[in-house]
Amino acid sequence: MNFSVKALSNGGGRAGLLQVGSCSFETPALLITTRKGLPTFISPDMLSSLPTPDCRLLQFSPLHLLESISMKTISEIGGLHQMLGLQEHVFAAVPRDGIISLPDYQSANKTGASFETPCGRLLIKPVQYMEMISSMKPNMWSTLADEVPAWVSEKRNKTSVDRTLRWLDDCIKSPFAKNTGGAVFGSIVGGSRIDERKRCALEVAKRDVSGFCIGGFGLGESMDERPALLNAITECLPEDKPRQICGLGLPEEVLQGVAAGIDLFDSSYIYHLTLGGFALTFGSEGIAKHGSEDRLTDSCGDGTKINLKATIYRKDASPILEGCKCYTCQKHTKAYLNHLFNTHEMLAHILLEIHNAHHYLGFFRMIREAINRGKFNEFRQKFVATRRDYIIGAASSA
Repeated sequence: MNFSVKALSNGGGRAGLLQVGSCSFETPALLITTRKGLPTFISPDMLSSLPTPDCRLLQFSPLHLLESISMKTISEIGGLHQMLGLQEHVFAAVPRDGIISLPDYQSANKTGASFETPCGRLLIKPVQYMEMISSMKPNMWSTLADEVPAWVSEKRNKTSVDRTLRWLDDCIKSPFAKNTGGAVFGSIVGGSRIDERKRCALEVAKRDVSGFCIGGFGLGESMDERPALLNAITECLPEDKPRQICGLGLPEEVLQGVAAGIDLFDSSYIYHLTLGGFALTFGSEGIAKHGSEDRLTDSCGDGTKINLKATIYRKDASPILEGCKCYTCQKHTKAYLNHLFNTHEMLAHILLEIHNAHHYLGFFRMIREAINRGKFNEFRQKFVATRRDYIIGAASSA
C-alpha cells in the first residue's frame, strides 16, 4: 500500500492518492460499509453500477463472519476476496460493528474487547482477532481498540488508551501478523480528553504501522468539541500515512473530519438512511452533467433527504432526483419506490441503497474537487449554512 498527499486547501482539507495493489483511489474517500463483505442490500453485480473505482473500496467487520463459515474454511478458500468473488475490490477490516450494535465499551477487560455479535456477546482477544485477519486476508486492517464514550471517568479513559496500545503491540507481534498480507492501521482512542488523544496518537505513530484508524468518535462528544479533538490527533501523525475514522457519517461530520486531515470514512450513514426509507437529495439541482462525468452541482443544495414512504410520493412519477445518473433514478420513479416500501418488498431497499451510495460517493467527489481548487473552506461553509437554513425553515413551517 502506498499513500501520498497531492493537494492541501484552506480550512485544513487534503487530497491524496491511495494505491492498494492495482487499485488507485483519490482521497478523501468513502469506505462502503458491508455486511459479511457485501453491502447490505446491493448485490455484487449491481456494485458495478456505482462510480468506479470508488465503489471498490469496501469496509467490513470480521465479527460479522463469526456466525457462519469457519476461519479455517475461509483461509482454505483463499481469503475473503476469493470467497466473495471480488478479487478487484479492496477490503478494509475494522473490529467494530456499526450496523448491528457498537462494542460494549464498559465491559472490555485487559485480555480483550467485548462485542455484541450475531452469536451473542463474545470476548475477542488479540490472538483470536489476528487469526481472523490472517484467514480473511483483507488489504487493510485495524488493530483492536478499547473505545469508550465521552462521559467515562478520567481513569477509565486512560485505561482504554493503555489497553489499546498494548493490544496494538500484541497484534503486530502476533505470529499471524506475517500471514495477513495487508496493511496494518494502528487504532487511536482517548475519549473526549485532548491529552489522552495526543498521548495515544504519538505512541501509535512510533509503531511500525501503515496508517491510522481513529476510533471513539460519535460516542457522546458534541459537534463543538470534536474539532479540537480531531486536530489534536492529526497534528501528532505523519503526513505520509492515511488516516481512517469510524463514527462520523453525517455530511457535516464528514466535513469536520476532512478539515482535520482525515482521508477515509465509513458509510454506515447510508445504511441507516436506506433502512428508514430516506433518499439523499443534495439540492434542487441535484446531480448535473459536466462533460463526460456526472457530479454534484457546485451549489451543494440544501443537504437534506426525503422519506419515500410518505403518502405524498404515492403518485409521483418523477425520479428521486432529476438529473441523477444512478441506476435507480434512470429506471424508476418515487411512486414505484413508495409502492415497494409500503408493500414491504426487498427491492425497495436495494434500489434505494444504490441511489444513496451513488449520491454520497458524489458528495465525496465534490469535496475532493473543492480541495484541489483550494476552495474547501468555502465549500464547507456554504454547504453547512445552506443545510442548516433549510432544516430550520422546514421545522418552522411544520
